[in-house]
Amino acid sequence: MTRRRGGPSDGGLQGAGAPHGGMDATTAPHRIPPEMPQYGEANHIFELMQNMLEQLLIHQPKDPILFMISHLQRDNNNVPKIVILGPPASGKTTIAMWLCKHLNSNLLTVENLIAREFSSLAAGARRHYQNVTGWILDGIPETREQALMIQTLGITPRHVIVLSSPDTVLIERNLGKRIDPQTGEIYHTTFDWPPEAEIQNRLVVPEGISELETARKLLEYHRNIIRILPAYPKILKVISADQPCMDVFYQALTYAQTSHRSNAPFTPRVLLCGPVGSGKRLQAALLAQKYGLVNVHCGQLLKEAVADKSKVGELIQPYFQKKMAVPDSIIMKVLDQRLSQQDSVQKGWVLHGFPRDQDQAHMLHSLGHQPSRVFFLNVPLDSIIERLTLRRMDPVTGERYHLMYKPPPTVEIQARLLQHPKDTKEQVKLKMDLFYRHSSDLEEFYRQAIAINGDQDPYTVFEYIESGIINPLPRKVP
Repeated sequence: MTRRRGGPSDGGLQGAGAPHGGMDATTAPHRIPPEMPQYGEANHIFELMQNMLEQLLIHQPKDPILFMISHLQRDNNNVPKIVILGPPASGKTTIAMWLCKHLNSNLLTVENLIAREFSSLAAGARRHYQNVTGWILDGIPETREQALMIQTLGITPRHVIVLSSPDTVLIERNLGKRIDPQTGEIYHTTFDWPPEAEIQNRLVVPEGISELETARKLLEYHRNIIRILPAYPKILKVISADQPCMDVFYQALTYAQTSHRSNAPFTPRVLLCGPVGSGKRLQAALLAQKYGLVNVHCGQLLKEAVADKSKVGELIQPYFQKKMAVPDSIIMKVLDQRLSQQDSVQKGWVLHGFPRDQDQAHMLHSLGHQPSRVFFLNVPLDSIIERLTLRRMDPVTGERYHLMYKPPPTVEIQARLLQHPKDTKEQVKLKMDLFYRHSSDLEEFYRQAIAINGDQDPYTVFEYIESGIINPLPRKVP
């Protein structure tokens, strides 16, 4: 079953629903090759078709085929389409100009659009909309009517940034503005005062920035903004403007580079990497329990193959008896069989315990089993030692204890507890060294992997993993 990236209320993964087209519910499921959904997800086919349909309905071209060809030839799915809103003196124009420079986009302002009335806005906006460099609207829309009009023109932003700050701060900030009548450059008595005495002497107070005038503009802004924001659900981010301008810019840039959740069918293929004791097994079990993913633990698969006395199991057994590492070629046979089964393809999977180095990662990739999300669980050595070396087992009841987190209830039980040889401090350090010897190569291979602090409550770690699966990977804009 495929999943859909959803909102916070459903955890982001939900059933795709019943089959369409009148298909008989008793019909055996189609065997879908793993490469097909992987190709669709990797190339954003669903979003591509959705965007193309939107543009057809907006522009209603006489020749839809030529329009679609032209649309596909333009890589306009990743260009910035940003609206920046904010009260007077919030710095929105400065942030908009910096974003334009960094993202190589066109700046559209009230002055060069609204002043020409909406007929000019329509023509100008459509030209800019088609421009592959993208656009940033500074201070538009100012009213809900403008917001609806812009939508009818086919101007649909991907990100809406709203700058916010207390009115008292904005009034004080506005009162300090000064303008150079010769150059038009704007300065501030507190934040940006020119060092040259000649410039200082010719600066003048711009019109419309008195305390009373600023308060009037703020009142009008607050009256309008509450009616504008509902026009942009799910693509809105409020950023505090009461902080250094550079901090505001970087928060705005980070948001502008994020991708929103998609409605596309999504089959999670999750790889958990981390040293022994980092909690991979627990997180895999939580994912499998909540979302129905197939829990694929490499070591457990090998044990099951031996227990089933299969042909592959017969190849594995001598290595188990001699306590030797099973060759990668045999491991890959077992893994390939499990990941290619119908439940793994349909439901998705969470893999842990493999790969442990770059060569194994290449082998996994060559067989077509590419994870859609990779997580590295980072835990300090001291915490790993604390987790593992204090584990004990009662040889009488088989009950497992931890001397710190789950101590035995009586002195009698504590006296008979045993430690597994693999949990000694020396063995733990040896396994940690082995993992970190290859971890940098694995991180290089999985460049879009997400690093998570595993040294915290396991359910907090699980929430971070969920968020990483549900949300699209960050899009880097040069």
